[in-house]
Amino acid sequence: MTAGTLFVCGSPIGNLEDASQRLLRVLSEADLIAAEDTRHTRKLLSHFGISSPLTSFHAHSKEGKVGALIAELRQGRSVALVSDAGMPGISDPGGPLIAEVLAAGLPVEVIPGPSALLTALLLSGLRSDRFVFEGFLPRKGRRKALELWRAEKRTIVFYESPHRVLSTLGDILEVLGDRRIALCRELTKKFEETFRGTVSGAVAHFQVRAPKGEFTLVLEGAMEKADEGAGIPGEPQLRSAFEELLANGVDRRTAVKELAVRYGSRRREIYNALFGERP
Repeated sequence: MTAGTLFVCGSPIGNLEDASQRLLRVLSEADLIAAEDTRHTRKLLSHFGISSPLTSFHAHSKEGKVGALIAELRQGRSVALVSDAGMPGISDPGGPLIAEVLAAGLPVEVIPGPSALLTALLLSGLRSDRFVFEGFLPRKGRRKALELWRAEKRTIVFYESPHRVLSTLGDILEVLGDRRIALCRELTKKFEETFRGTVSGAVAHFQVRAPKGEFTLVLEGAMEKADEGAGIPGEPQLRSAFEELLANGVDRRTAVKELAVRYGSRRREIYNALFGERP
């Protein structure tokens, strides 16, 4: 390891098998580990038999803590920065520390690792070649923040806590309309779940099943809305989409409605394509 380097370490977001050999080596060789929550990180280190010293670095850390870590680096000591899960600096307090270390002319090295953002984006099935990341929506003025995304054509990804998911979905429905969306929770863990459907379908789903765990929401961009002009797909693809909605707890009537929104068609056309014309 290069002395005096800040190592930005991507840690598992759930499944400990995602810890890379490089990550474990850096954590075991670091002179100091700066952790968002030392209790959480200590469990990770204990699992892999790592005993490097820990110090806390979180959202409430004072500027003096940044200075103290920079002082450690100036003395030639290596510091490993870890968040509770995923990549430090992505919707966590690591970003300012990284910027200050670079401004001080000290080396920074990133140890790539798991990311809830990218994992959910790929699981969503929505467009992944162009996307934007919003992080957590503000507690106050959420609808005003959503207004800024009304004309955004790229896929939008953001994080949300379980107790705010339903109210956030309601605001999205009112401000941005009934677009396609995927909600991912407990990523890489035993009870991982991904809901794919429309915003209204997600509201119905989580009104029945209480939201649990941290969520990553992947929302369709404005140009993709309703796939206008694409028409209804062939019967196998349509039925597969219909059965997927049913598997996610959406009732048959709502599933037909969601597919009509998705493919820019009338509900009767979707119904007839699935079940034949009504007598």
